[in-house]
Amino acid sequence: MATFANAGFNTVLYAAARPTYPRQLFDLIFRFHEFGSSVVSGSNTGINESGRAKYNVAVDLGCGTGQATVELHPFKRVVGIDPSNKMVQGARQYVSDVFGSVSTSTATLARDHGTGQIEFLQSSAENLSFLEDGSVDLVTSAQAAHWFDWQKLWPELARIVRKDGTVAFWGYSEMRFSRYPSLTPLVHTYSKGDDPQTSLGPFWEQPGRDIIDNHLQDIPNPPSDLFTVERIYFTGDHHPLPSPRPVILRKKMTWENFENYLRSFSSLHTYQAQNPNDVKRQDGDIVKRFLDKVKDSMRDVDNISGANREPGAEVALVADLSGEVEVEWPLALVLAKRI
Repeated sequence: MATFANAGFNTVLYAAARPTYPRQLFDLIFRFHEFGSSVVSGSNTGINESGRAKYNVAVDLGCGTGQATVELHPFKRVVGIDPSNKMVQGARQYVSDVFGSVSTSTATLARDHGTGQIEFLQSSAENLSFLEDGSVDLVTSAQAAHWFDWQKLWPELARIVRKDGTVAFWGYSEMRFSRYPSLTPLVHTYSKGDDPQTSLGPFWEQPGRDIIDNHLQDIPNPPSDLFTVERIYFTGDHHPLPSPRPVILRKKMTWENFENYLRSFSSLHTYQAQNPNDVKRQDGDIVKRFLDKVKDSMRDVDNISGANREPGAEVALVADLSGEVEVEWPLALVLAKRI
């Protein structure tokens, strides 16, 4: 996480390169906020009989550049929190770009439930002393929960979240090529191997990366007398997880945008700092070398004829470098309801 505070870290590139969370994800979170665990089990009648769900205050922890924060528009007030000042500044700029002029800390947004405000503050997730007891209706965290100290955070969430309020955090793990599942070992070698010539494995910050790759299962549940918890895995059939659902996080990218995504990895920035001569190689830096291997491997798959060709493989994908490549990510979602 320290990478995001570095002076050379490009928040604009980071924001543009990352996948966008689907509307389906937020709809599920909001339904859980209203109806509780019944929406997970499928027994929801579609009627909020209790009327206890409130849409007053939402807090987004580890908000980064704000893409997920702005999706909390049903709430009258939204607070995005991040420990990195660069991320906070990037989030304010993102809101300004999307919604027009914005003051240094807040913006007025049109919302489904009226008009509210969004603001961004610099703070750690575990230090929420500026929020009053029982004042928050929803707490979210997108691709940041693996950095938190949950022994400290769960008690703090129990303090600020009102009765019947909701906590929702999620994270996505190692990417896959949707149409080329046979390339998964190549991706694994690049992301998790230990050879500095071919892999970024040793350069991820830990234990965060391992937690995210294990689909947030290492994050402890809160005390059962404070929260009820549901875990949902949108991982398809690629991981042995309880009741997995189809993958919902996908993105089609040009090869240029895919390269930008690879260059947004925090591990790459650490790798480059420790291997400054890598960019001078005649065959390109570690990202370029990986891209070349991916394209060569896709070309090999495309050349397989007849029944041996992988279903859905696009023959022209690699030959036409102006085309798009589809990437998908397994996503884990944890939902908690304050008792």
